[in-house]
Amino acid sequence: MELGMIGLGRMGANMALRLMRGGHTVVGFDPKPEARAELERNHGGSADSLATLASALGAPRVLWMMVPAGAITDATVETLTGLLVAGDILIDGGNSNYKDTLRRAAQLAQHGVAYVDAGTSGGVWGLEEGYSLMVGGDQGVVDRLTPIFEALAPARDKGWGRVGPVGSGHFTKMVHNGIEYGLMQAYAEGFSILQHKQEFALDLHQIAEIWRTGSVVRSWLLDLTADALAKNPRMDGIAPWVADSGEGRWTLQEAIDLDVPAPVIALSLMARLRSRDTESFADKLLAAMRNEFGGHAIKKE
Repeated sequence: MELGMIGLGRMGANMALRLMRGGHTVVGFDPKPEARAELERNHGGSADSLATLASALGAPRVLWMMVPAGAITDATVETLTGLLVAGDILIDGGNSNYKDTLRRAAQLAQHGVAYVDAGTSGGVWGLEEGYSLMVGGDQGVVDRLTPIFEALAPARDKGWGRVGPVGSGHFTKMVHNGIEYGLMQAYAEGFSILQHKQEFALDLHQIAEIWRTGSVVRSWLLDLTADALAKNPRMDGIAPWVADSGEGRWTLQEAIDLDVPAPVIALSLMARLRSRDTESFADKLLAAMRNEFGGHAIKKE
């Protein structure tokens, strides 16, 4: 199958390579010339604009977007609305908010263009291991795209599936990332407790390796944790500042809207936000309160 890839960052480029390994023809667009040149070196085609990309593909056209959520995705869809025609398909594999996905799908439907949301997990390991794909869209459209999903997934019949109508793929991926926040926080806290038990001089990498086999807490995330501890057991040179992509926030907001308690996900998000407060006014005020009511000492900066 022939398809256009929009966005040749690390993940988009890896997906293009995996598709080509699976026998598909890929023509890619990225605003960076070096990204397009890299795809060409790997025997893919390239286009220097969205218009050129659209004209390079045979009808009906299939395009896969791997661009940042929000304004960039909106701008890309807006441009493509004037380039695509009835029967074409646009897949959004980025981390879009499912509400934006529903809006964009309705916009393109007016032109007869099908919109498919493919929540994608796998990160930098997806090229070799395959991607987990949570697909939302019309059943008939998804059926037409099956060869693409089979090529990207870990196996033809594993790691991917249509989870429901348009919007459901990104909704499922949003909750997936919320769960990921909680899992990461639990591992981080557990290893921190181990690290602070100084009298035992515990080897955290060794413990991670033990847990990787047979333990009820084994997981791919633990595999990656073990790898990180092997490379840098003391986490030297890494600032205690943790970013978030936004999907943890969206998951928590959805939990509130649905009246579903999600304390672990909520606290894991708060922990990330707390990591960025290097000048915590709240902590300073707590110290001042203790001094006021109990005369407890205040540690000076």
